[in-house]
Amino acid sequence: MFILGLNAYHADSSAAIFKDGILIAAIEEERFRRIKHWAGFPSEAVMFCLKEAGITLAEVDHICIGRDPKAKFLRKVLFVLKTLGKKNSLLSDRLNNSKKVASIESELSALSGLSEGVVKSKIVNVEHHRSHLASAFFASPFEEAAIVSIDGSGDFTTTMIAVGKGNKIDVIDSIDFPVSAGLFYTAFTQYLGFPHYGDEYKVMGLAPYGKPVYADLVRKIIRFSEDGLFTWVPDYFANITEIKLDYSTHIPVVSTLYGNKMVEVFGAPRQPKEELTQKHKDIAASVQLICEELIIHILNHLQKRTGLKNICIAGGVAQNSVANGKVIEKTNFENLYIPSAGHDAGISMGSALYTHNHILKQERVPPVYNAYTGSKFSNEEIEAFLNSKGIAYQRLDDDKLFDKITDKLIEPGVVGWFSGRAEFGPRALGGRSILADPRNNHAKELLNLKIKKRESFRPFAPSILKEFVGEYFEKVEDVPFMEKVFPIKKEKQHLIPAVTHVDGTGRLQTVSSDVSPRYYALIDKFRTKTGIPILLNTSFNENEPIVNTPAEALDCFLRTQMDMLVLENCLIER
Repeated sequence: MFILGLNAYHADSSAAIFKDGILIAAIEEERFRRIKHWAGFPSEAVMFCLKEAGITLAEVDHICIGRDPKAKFLRKVLFVLKTLGKKNSLLSDRLNNSKKVASIESELSALSGLSEGVVKSKIVNVEHHRSHLASAFFASPFEEAAIVSIDGSGDFTTTMIAVGKGNKIDVIDSIDFPVSAGLFYTAFTQYLGFPHYGDEYKVMGLAPYGKPVYADLVRKIIRFSEDGLFTWVPDYFANITEIKLDYSTHIPVVSTLYGNKMVEVFGAPRQPKEELTQKHKDIAASVQLICEELIIHILNHLQKRTGLKNICIAGGVAQNSVANGKVIEKTNFENLYIPSAGHDAGISMGSALYTHNHILKQERVPPVYNAYTGSKFSNEEIEAFLNSKGIAYQRLDDDKLFDKITDKLIEPGVVGWFSGRAEFGPRALGGRSILADPRNNHAKELLNLKIKKRESFRPFAPSILKEFVGEYFEKVEDVPFMEKVFPIKKEKQHLIPAVTHVDGTGRLQTVSSDVSPRYYALIDKFRTKTGIPILLNTSFNENEPIVNTPAEALDCFLRTQMDMLVLENCLIER
């Protein structure tokens, strides 16, 4: 049985395909379109998934859409009735987007040659947050777990809590739009001068440079409730009817979310090009602290309510790796699973898993610890491409190749690493990575100024051999998807300054030989030469989606100051 999952006409559109519950391929449309957070119909991702599965759309049994127009229908009607007679940009945008979603049948028909009627017979609508819940629980190793989905909004819900058992998910409660932890964080992201969709991670990176001196003021905006959920004070936010969520150009655009009350309390908002002051850093620290308190509040109540020891988290807020790193420490949960695509791209995977397990009542399959589900290219394909471009290269076996790469890293140099399948999710995990020596005091400045061309306060991640986590970090957990931040032991921080953030933490990726054998072997080669079982890892891109093809990798290499490019076993040096 083949199931195709889609996230369409929503930010981070994507497709994923399963055979008998086993994930074959999953990829974001942005990797093909080269536009970050692309929000149209994922036609290229669909065709990629079908090709990887070796089938046509006619052979797909179910096409699952991570959106259900019927979800909370009466509450949506009540919301509309309350806002009748007012200028309503939000309603207009949602209606326009709904028309696009209704066109999915015609889009798939045009792609496949199937009639719209045949396509319609295959479609299953799965509520946005149920898809998030499923992307975490059904991919986890847990037979039973509490589950939380928290993001901006989807299908009129912003937070959903549930219990998963076997092949079933039971929703316990939810919070209706507009009250939203995601929109709360986005409002402050905009206030701090980061206007683009998806900029929230910049606030998380900035927070350690400040102190939470505004925490009490920020805490007044979000009100924790006794049922383990929360409300907010609407005066701090823009009038809900005037909010604009626009996907018309396939680039997600969110209008200004903060209101006059926020400006009155915290002062004039920072303009995008304006210098970052200590006040801005302190506000970022305060917002991050309250976000963490809110997540822990929800989780602690859910744990008491369910008595369970396992927790799964998904949704955009699940990308807050700093908060994720504190879950086991600050709650009574003992085990945590977060998928590689906790954000909206994971909706495609989640809607398919929900259909396979919850709706069709099929048996669970082994847990997902491997995010390498995207594009791949053989050495022969890469050589043909390089020859067509007249690019000089060497093709080496792994032993010789890894020896040259590690020598270049130690020199010190920066290496573009393109190996195996691309990762599903926002983080490079050794498939499409830029690598550097974590011991190099100047690596951050070099990468930010000459390659990544981004803000200097943003940290770089340590990829560490799984067996050595306890030697370098104060906590020991599996972190296969770079989804948690842990404190680095004080006595080790001076050894790896390039991956130690200003507060002494690192957003680690644990690398295991069974999941990432080639990347593991490269890091291990570096360890034998330096004694350090870690490489600095950042995504292979320059203010664009992560590179998807050898041509894009070569282009990024040529326009930046990387020292070496590795395309599978093909080595290019300046």
